[in-house]
Amino acid sequence: MTPLHYEMVITWSEEDSCYLVHLPAFPEQHYRTHGDTYEEAARNGKEVLELLLENDGLPYLQPKAVKVA
Repeated sequence: MTPLHYEMVITWSEEDSCYLVHLPAFPEQHYRTHGDTYEEAARNGKEVLELLLENDGLPYLQPKAVKVA
């Protein structure tokens, strides 16, 4: 399987009592999925990303360099 080089932001939501997953490369919907645990949210986010790439024929991105302060 090709590594997925898309950013995933996982945030705890007190209101929803779960972790929400945002995929910044796909801004049309702020949160794409969720999970009761951080690990579950990350797995769900990866599944959503794979489906988006497969169904929409989107390209697999190359890794970006991240500047560390």
